[in-house]
Amino acid sequence: MFKFEKLDVWQKSISLDEKILMLSDRIPQREQFSLGEQLRRASLSISTNIAEGSGREGVKEARYFYNIAKRSVYEVVSLLAIMRNRGYIEESRYKEFYQDADEIAKMLMGLIKKR
Repeated sequence: MFKFEKLDVWQKSISLDEKILMLSDRIPQREQFSLGEQLRRASLSISTNIAEGSGREGVKEARYFYNIAKRSVYEVVSLLAIMRNRGYIEESRYKEFYQDADEIAKMLMGLIKKR
């Protein structure tokens, strides 16, 4: 087992990515390339940067990748807000995603401060 697979934050980010993938199907075809692709890429970036950061030997390098992951969380939240405003996602569903993203961001801050 790789080190990152033991991290709760990585596991939660994988779960969020799966939910985002299903949600992105609700985006109209005309916006799939712009909004849909951006949302999928930002979501995917969270877990991949956590994995890469955990594999770095230096503290500074690890923090760099954890910070990228955190910024990707923020990007996901922004894109979800756009989806909510355009009527592609209900407020209650948005709040669920927001809560997941907030938890991941806090866990990443813990990793950043810990290292």
